[in-house]
Amino acid sequence: MLFLLKETGVLMEGHFLLTSGRHSDRFLQCSQLLQYPEYTAEVCRMMAKPFDNNSITAVIGPAMGGVILAYETARVLKARALFAEPAESKMVLRRGFKLAEEDRVLVVEDAVTTGGSVRKVLDLLKTIDVKSVGVSVLIDRSGGKVDFGLPAHYLISMNIDSFDPAACPLCKAGIPLQKPKN
Repeated sequence: MLFLLKETGVLMEGHFLLTSGRHSDRFLQCSQLLQYPEYTAEVCRMMAKPFDNNSITAVIGPAMGGVILAYETARVLKARALFAEPAESKMVLRRGFKLAEEDRVLVVEDAVTTGGSVRKVLDLLKTIDVKSVGVSVLIDRSGGKVDFGLPAHYLISMNIDSFDPAACPLCKAGIPLQKPKN
């Protein structure tokens, strides 16, 4: 799996602003991998496998990182694919997406550092009162520190340091901050 990350340019080094607001010397641009359908299909098969006997009816991911993964993982599980979008400080369903009480939902994401986006999707699912079956993530940047209170599967778990901006050694060293998601 690490071979794929290097081969496709996912793993970047420098000084990066993360979605969480924290800074890091490494960044994982998972969209670099997701531009290759054959790699994406293989990765999503691996993400689906631990949940293939859970009667999943829907797979949902946060926009943007989870959109392609939700679609392809849902295809593998023969389920519906949805994505949640940010609205103020939470995630919402738009575009006519709906879930029902009887749905059994798997949440997917490309990478987690603090797990904030996945937690917002899980909070959304609680408001709809559907069964959240588990979480499947391409890359865990926390080194196993994130706990969603559900079965979770990570294809890769790495311990990548992140820093509060006020205490960031990269800022102090004068290394220019990059915003790779722009």
